[in-house]
Amino acid sequence: MIRFLSPWWLLTLLPVVLTAAAYVLRQFRRRQYAMRFTNVDLLRTLAPRGLGWRRHVSALAFLLSLLGLGLAMARPSVDQKEPLERATVILAIDVSLSMEADDVQPTRIEAAQEAARAFVKELPPSYNLGLVSFAKSANVLVSPTKDRNAVIAGIDGLSLAEATATGEAVFTSLDAIKSVPSDGASGAPPARIVLLSDGYRTSGRSIEDAEGAASQANVPVSTIAFGTDNGVVDIRGALQKVPVDRVSLQQLADKTKGHFYEAASVSELKKVYEDMGSSIGHRVESREVTQWYAGAALLFGLCAAALSLLWTSRLP
Repeated sequence: MIRFLSPWWLLTLLPVVLTAAAYVLRQFRRRQYAMRFTNVDLLRTLAPRGLGWRRHVSALAFLLSLLGLGLAMARPSVDQKEPLERATVILAIDVSLSMEADDVQPTRIEAAQEAARAFVKELPPSYNLGLVSFAKSANVLVSPTKDRNAVIAGIDGLSLAEATATGEAVFTSLDAIKSVPSDGASGAPPARIVLLSDGYRTSGRSIEDAEGAASQANVPVSTIAFGTDNGVVDIRGALQKVPVDRVSLQQLADKTKGHFYEAASVSELKKVYEDMGSSIGHRVESREVTQWYAGAALLFGLCAAALSLLWTSRLP
């Protein structure tokens, strides 16, 4: 989409439009004057053959040249999606015992691992990607890196443990983001946390505290509620229901300006990750293209001059 950084300069197009109107009016009056001379055959004998339609070509090129110059004065620009080289994504995966439930085939954790590997492949290679696992506590398995093999190896090596520390997962992810080198840039890197969980927080700092920390750091947390309400898991010989805590996960996403998703199957989870991978880590920048319009104006001006010299031996 074309935008103009100095739109007031578009007023310079008014004289161009008036010049074009004056040219058309003059041509119309010239035709009326010619028709007053009724002896057309004699006129053809006395007057040499004119340029015909060709006399309008150089005039049109000249007007287009003026038009291009007027538009260039308004500093046209286009919006472009620019990748953020320091963009960092932290993938935080719940490894509580409830992830062993088989309401998502083959199990929640195996389905999550498969979809996470697909997500890793979706992210552009220029993004930093880190991996955090959380159960009773949260741990950085892979610090933010561009080495995708290291992240996939970390995903493959996930192991389950008791409890669910959702808030700790956010705090640990924020600490991992701080470890990204500045590479000469100022400020924290643009970052996002993608958190997948299937249950209620049972350990660590509260989700509300995590919301405040993420908001203060300007890091959106996108959450995925994974599993169904019918999931059960065998813990020490007793079957326990493990429903999904959608309310807390949606609140975490909303408070931090992230996105909330639900996924009850590996195919849905893959789709969520693919959508995230195509949108994370870009910013829209306005790129000025004044030189395009100035170049077009120069080209049309040269065409007008060349055609006028060719057909009339004078400049327009």
